[in-house]
Amino acid sequence: MSEDWQETSLEMAEPSGGGLRDEISRLLEELARHGGGPAEAGVTRLLYDSAWSGGQRYLAEEMRAAGLEAHFDNVGNLYGKLPGRDPALPAVLTGSHVDTVRHGGKYDGAYGIAAGIAALAELKRKFGTPLRPLEVASFCEEEGSRFPLAYWGSGNATGRYEWRSGGEYADSAGTTLSEAMTAAGFGLPDRDDCRRSDLAAFVELHIEQGMVLEYFDKRIGIVDTIVGQRRYAVSLEGAANHAGTTPMTLRQDAMTGAAEIAVKLESLASQWGEPLVATVGRLEARPNTPNVIAGSVDFTIDIRHADEWKLSAFSELILSEVERIATRRRLRFAVKPWLTTKPVPLSAALAARTEAICRSLSLPCKRMVSGAGHDAQLFPPLCPTTMIFVPSRAGISHSPQEYTSPEQLADGAAVLFNLLYELAYKEQSP
Repeated sequence: MSEDWQETSLEMAEPSGGGLRDEISRLLEELARHGGGPAEAGVTRLLYDSAWSGGQRYLAEEMRAAGLEAHFDNVGNLYGKLPGRDPALPAVLTGSHVDTVRHGGKYDGAYGIAAGIAALAELKRKFGTPLRPLEVASFCEEEGSRFPLAYWGSGNATGRYEWRSGGEYADSAGTTLSEAMTAAGFGLPDRDDCRRSDLAAFVELHIEQGMVLEYFDKRIGIVDTIVGQRRYAVSLEGAANHAGTTPMTLRQDAMTGAAEIAVKLESLASQWGEPLVATVGRLEARPNTPNVIAGSVDFTIDIRHADEWKLSAFSELILSEVERIATRRRLRFAVKPWLTTKPVPLSAALAARTEAICRSLSLPCKRMVSGAGHDAQLFPPLCPTTMIFVPSRAGISHSPQEYTSPEQLADGAAVLFNLLYELAYKEQSP
């Protein structure tokens, strides 16, 4: 170990440091300009659209300006690399996703990228070349806002997807993912596979998108587990008929059937208790006319829990309730599962190291479950993985009203900075 290595290893970042805070705020504001519309409408960057392309090009420029080696893989994941003194060692990766929901906020996903760029630039400035490579990723897609799939970016990086399968998915206009990918300059047949097999650890810094940290007055969240999810598309079919001439006892009302199922879902979820959550999120009635009984209704059910057995048991209970209610009301029904993910425990060792960093920086923290899905849940089969949360005001996310203060953003970045320092600069494995 060299003498200058010993000297610089004592230097650490302070929470809410002005340099990190100001740089992250600048990056977030500039990236939000690539948002597909006026600022008051929020940020809309959908996979491979013009706003997405502009955002990724902007981030590539910022990575290079920060002294990182920037490159895209074949699906449009963007990486900024700080090479290590030993290039044979696997890399430490941080980052998040650049895409958004429609009319979303400017922090979801983008914060993890901006903080990663700022942290790597500051690490390079303070400590020079790391022992092992350090990288920040701007994953091309996570939200599922344009095509009927999610985690396309991290999914290709981890082997969940293969980029040639894009022809299987189409957006609402009929454009396939492969067509959109090619139009954006990716999905080229002579390019290598996107899967990463050279990672020592993955760290994702993210806004909480909930109100737990704010409620408990904690400045940092450390995620132990990302919940599993079950999502179902439910169709009920009865008989459309005149609202004024059809007696109540003779109706086959698909809307009241859907309403009873939604209320039953809420009641049972409340009885089962935390951390279980269950939601009817989308509902479409036909003919959707004020004076006509709804003949058919389509709706979604979203169920989440950190325990796989309880998630499965509750899902089976709800499906049996759908059948019971539909049968009693003389409604035909169909249930189609369209998302099944298992709960994902994250690295206990990395969580403990992150908690120790929070203590050293005097940042009150809380170990917690993530009720939302994240890119981080795909990485544990490849490498030790952890997630760091900062508070979201009033728990609001996926909205133009999404907000986390600059000081809170800097808190998370300080924790990220020090964890990346431990993982990439010290002579020990992650």
